[in-house]
Amino acid sequence: MVNFPTLTHTQKTTFFPPDLTLFKRQVLLWANQFDTLCYLDSNEYQHDKYSTCEALVAVGAVRELTVAHTGEGAFEQLKDLMDVRKSWLFGFLTYDLKNDIERLESNNFDGVKMPVLHFFEPKYVIQIYDKKVIIHSAENDSENIFYEIQNTHVNIDLNKKTNITVQPRIPKNEYLEIVEKIRQHIIEGDLYEMNFCQEFFAENTDIEPLAMFFRLNELSKAPFSSFYKKNNQYLLCASPERFLKKQGQQLISQPIKGTIRRGNTPTEDLELQSILSRSTKDRAENVMIVDLVRNDLTRSSRTGTIQVEELFGVYPFEQVNHMISTITSTLRENVHAVDAIRHAFPMGSMTGAPKVMSMQLIERYEQTRRGLYSGAVGYFTPEGDFDFNVLIRSMLYHTNLRYLSFQVGGAIVYDSVPEREYEECLLKAKAMLEVLK
Repeated sequence: MVNFPTLTHTQKTTFFPPDLTLFKRQVLLWANQFDTLCYLDSNEYQHDKYSTCEALVAVGAVRELTVAHTGEGAFEQLKDLMDVRKSWLFGFLTYDLKNDIERLESNNFDGVKMPVLHFFEPKYVIQIYDKKVIIHSAENDSENIFYEIQNTHVNIDLNKKTNITVQPRIPKNEYLEIVEKIRQHIIEGDLYEMNFCQEFFAENTDIEPLAMFFRLNELSKAPFSSFYKKNNQYLLCASPERFLKKQGQQLISQPIKGTIRRGNTPTEDLELQSILSRSTKDRAENVMIVDLVRNDLTRSSRTGTIQVEELFGVYPFEQVNHMISTITSTLRENVHAVDAIRHAFPMGSMTGAPKVMSMQLIERYEQTRRGLYSGAVGYFTPEGDFDFNVLIRSMLYHTNLRYLSFQVGGAIVYDSVPEREYEECLLKAKAMLEVLK
């Protein structure tokens, strides 16, 4: 068991800033002075009935856990961190933790070199609601922090050009050939569906991560956006997808499978949503992942409590429409919160079905280690609840290595047309490519 220090109780104070949109920008600029921070933004998304607050910010590390490699008992170490004391914890899990769950390996190229897991108990937690702000402070200086934030000058130029050119790790013709190989695996009965991803990257590149996140977040306005800073490593995330949430004893998973562009007019948008809703291919993708999630949740849930609350819901986002299903269940009393995550990780929407075979083929055909991409970032509350996203539509950057990376992908099924799968990748990359112009 890892030994962590015992801390004093934190102070909680409520404030009422006059402009919460401005305050969100100010708090992130203020927080960027710290070596460790996690910023989670719901972007006023109206279609998430499970949303808890508008934004949640964790700043500074009072205690932290960094696990550099798989095979080091990351999940057990996280349990130890949680069980020492009831506190806020923020952090991320990378896709490569699959190797701690199944007999798998990760040997592909890794340009960003994130640890496989990082969690920290913050010095400050700032909860932002639609009309108020609550600041939790380990040093009982909430009022000073509030006034520091309010006096932070916002000087981000959202229109500044970066002129960064990215290149694909997998050439287009090779990507199309791999999709056909995956289809052949499906024809031969090896699997039903596989999520196949590719990396776009830029080397020897200097960016201002926070400014780029502001632009990405403004373009995407995704409900599970996040900015994560760990010393010289950064995550800029505009994810539309929830991985898993625990609310009391209830578990909620909301996998996305099915994507179509937004229309240029409200009428065209409704027509496109209707096309997506009726798409045989997308419904097949979605229901396979719903079944996979249901299976994952059986390991943590009370018998008879797993329900598909919504199947094939179609929801609008800034750049695309997505098909989302919602699965809920009741967590068994004797299952640790960390085990509930482990039992469902990695999320089925980013692997395929069957899960283990899909992950084996992902390692064979992809050319970049996923790392934080298709992992999860989120938080635990002092009460033991949690909420984690799916890390997609995300850019990763290492300031020392000057390496910028993002990955995009999609579900390959029997009906997949390689050229259309490539076009879907570019559609999902649209906002990220835009901020790099």
